[in-house]
Order: sequence, then C-alpha cells, then structure tokens
Amino acid sequence: MKTDSLDKSKWELTTFGEVAIQQKENVDIETTHLDRYIAGEHMSSEDLHIRQWGTVGDGYLGPAFIRKFQRGDILYGSRRTYLKKVVVADFDGITSNTTFVIKANSKKILPELLPFIMLSDNFTEHSIKHSKGSVNPYINWKDIANYEFLLPPKEEQVRLAELFWAVDEVVERNLEVRDELKNFRKLYFETFHFGKELNHRLTDCLVTKKKKSKPPHQTKRYVGLEHIESGEFTTNNYSTSHDILADSFFFKKGDLLYSKLRPYLDKAIMTDFDGICTTELIVYDTNSLAKKKYILNLLHSKSFLNYIVTKGFGTKMPRVSHEIVSDYEFYLPEINVQEKILEKLNEILAIEQQLTRYILKTQQLKSALINQIF
Repeated sequence: MKTDSLDKSKWELTTFGEVAIQQKENVDIETTHLDRYIAGEHMSSEDLHIRQWGTVGDGYLGPAFIRKFQRGDILYGSRRTYLKKVVVADFDGITSNTTFVIKANSKKILPELLPFIMLSDNFTEHSIKHSKGSVNPYINWKDIANYEFLLPPKEEQVRLAELFWAVDEVVERNLEVRDELKNFRKLYFETFHFGKELNHRLTDCLVTKKKKSKPPHQTKRYVGLEHIESGEFTTNNYSTSHDILADSFFFKKGDLLYSKLRPYLDKAIMTDFDGICTTELIVYDTNSLAKKKYILNLLHSKSFLNYIVTKGFGTKMPRVSHEIVSDYEFYLPEINVQEKILEKLNEILAIEQQLTRYILKTQQLKSALINQIF
C-alpha cells in the first residue's frame, strides 16, 4: 500500500471517545478466580504484546489492583504516556486503576486497528499535552476521549489493519529467532560451570561505585529502571532531566549497572556512555580477577537468577542488596579461559545484534507507516 496516495476524502473526523469504550469492571483480589495481573513494568514501550506478567498471590498487590480486563482488551498506561505503553491482552486478568482498560466500539472501528492509532505520535502528543502533574504525569479519560483524528471507512480499516499486523508479525518471528539465540548463548555459558567446584564469591571481583551526583551545570544522560529491558546487555535509552538528579549515582562508560529492585526482572547492563542513574541501580566495576563482560553474563545466567529471586526482601516491591549480590558463590576460571569463552559468546551476540538492528528497522517502518496515515 502506498500511503502517500491514500484518498482521505471519505475519512470522517472522529473522537477517540467514539471508537474506544473504557471498561471499569472491578474485582476483589482476595476472591477472584483470575490468577494473572499486569503492572506498569510488565508493559514495554511501543510493544503491543504482553511478554511478562505477575501471578496473583505470589506477593503483595496494592489496593489499586482492582480492574478486570479480558482477552482482546487494550491496556493503556495512563501515567508517563510518553512511554507509549499500549498492549493487547491475550488472556483475562487484573490490572491497576491507573491502567485504562479499553474495548473498541466495533460499530465504528475495526478492533484490530485501534491499538495502532494509539501508537501514533499525534495521539501521544495529545496525551502528553493534556497530562497533569510534573513528577509522575497522568492523563484523565475525558481528556484522551476528546482526541480527534480522521477515521477511514471500514473496508479501508481492514486493509490498514492487515498491513500493520503483517509488519508486526515480521517483528515477532525475528524476536523468536533472537530469543532462541539468547537461550543458546546462556546455555553455552552455563556449560562451563556445570559440575565445577565453587571457588569465588562475587564480592571477590565486584567493586561498588557509590558516588552520588550533584545537580550539574548541564543536562546529563539519566538511566532509570524503565530504560533497561529485561535480559538485555546494554541500553541506548535514557532521559535528560534536571528534576531527578539530586538522588542519583554517576556512572562511566563500561560500568555495570544492576537493578536491586524486583530482581526477577533480570536487569543488568554494561553502559555505552557516561551518565547518572537511579539509586535503585548498583554501579559496579570489576577488579583484575574477572572480565566485566564475563560477570555481566554471570548476572544474566539462570543459576544467578535462581539464587537472587529467593533472596529478595519486602512484599510490595521485593529488592536485594549489594551484600546479597556479593555473597553469590560461583566457579570463576582464569582470565585466559574467560577470554576464550567471551570470544565465542561475542560471536553469538554479534548475530543477535544483527537481528536486533533488523527488528529495529522493521519497527521504525511500522511507526513511520502509522504516523504517515494517522
């Protein structure tokens, strides 16, 4: 489809409230048969798919988790809407009352098309403009319900939905291949430790960097937990804000950042730039015993994750401490052996990164198509 040749003469000016119906059915978390919930951290930016969730009863859920959603509903994060958290539920579950649960008005719009309209830059700009609050801005339903856009006739909606979902399918297939490569890389790393005598603790090779930041004269790159994807080894995401600098740590290019909050989310990276980060991240260097990338692979290993998730304390938001991380016992080979293992891991990682670049280009194509049309 050539988007520049679309005839919009028959498209109707429509408000979001005409095509989207907010769902407000509540459930009692103590008695409901629903066993899965979606919180903000389970929703990724510009990703329509639910890839992680929480299990009801496994930990403390605050009083906000009362909203029921059904398979096919759209979940929209009403706080910090610049993150574009829009997902389509593929199961029934529970979410918080700060997440809008939305059904498409099928009399007006093809349900499969609505989430792509919500991913458009115009929709997001409207949402940001009408958000309230400065620290944790949020949007009210009545404000996004007033968003206006041109809605194509039903037959055109079908064609557009097929186009968008076809591009999305390309992304999904490549993500599956990349996930298989990740699993193989982790398995390859684990094989060098299986059956070996534990000869070190992480405290033997980790060096913490605890220098807090002061408000700088110029804007810094800030990394928070929301900028780090689970299981990833680095990030290109960051924000630039003066408002959050007073309670942050400095980090240098090449430092390790490890999230002590919700350790099950597997957030550990090696930085590609200098910046500052939330104090919920521990900043690490390593000494001469270990290569940084080797330790990074260890922090993502199944063995370490199995250890760390059992050590979390606190019910509302489980966390771990530097002392808990440091106490992990493992087998550490000599530096020359670490380098050989890393050489092979880097070969696998290079293929993963090539796939990642292709996935990114495909996602950019999808975003460009959405923004050209809506």
